[in-house]
Amino acid sequence: MNYYKIDIKTIRTEKEGMLSFFEGTRAFPFEIRRIYYIHHVPAGARRGAHAHKTLQQMIFCPYGSVTIFLNDGETEEQILLDDPGIGIVLMPGLWRDMLWNIDNSVLCVAASDYYDEHDYIRDYDEYLAYLKSKKEEARP
Repeated sequence: MNYYKIDIKTIRTEKEGMLSFFEGTRAFPFEIRRIYYIHHVPAGARRGAHAHKTLQQMIFCPYGSVTIFLNDGETEEQILLDDPGIGIVLMPGLWRDMLWNIDNSVLCVAASDYYDEHDYIRDYDEYLAYLKSKKEEARP
């Protein structure tokens, strides 16, 4: 599966809480071109249901709890994001769904490129066909 977890750098300041940060190409292999966040979502809601052809993302949950369901066409995995010091880097070609476990959880995304609707695959059967065509292109 083409993703990995990262520890977001966190500095503890005595009696003043914690400060967490990431610095683009120092924390993951791309420059950030877009940051967005999803909020005010009720518990039990699912979002996502798409894949990206080229976009890379670093996803983290600074508040609450969100489960990320990943699928690469062969394998499925679940990642619980409930610690603001943990993120996941998603490489292109992964199908993802997100489940809000707690009301008003916040999911933040640092993306490698600007929004481009043509980069999205929003139908699962089209996603499987896309993966098949990529495998065929890679054959000698």
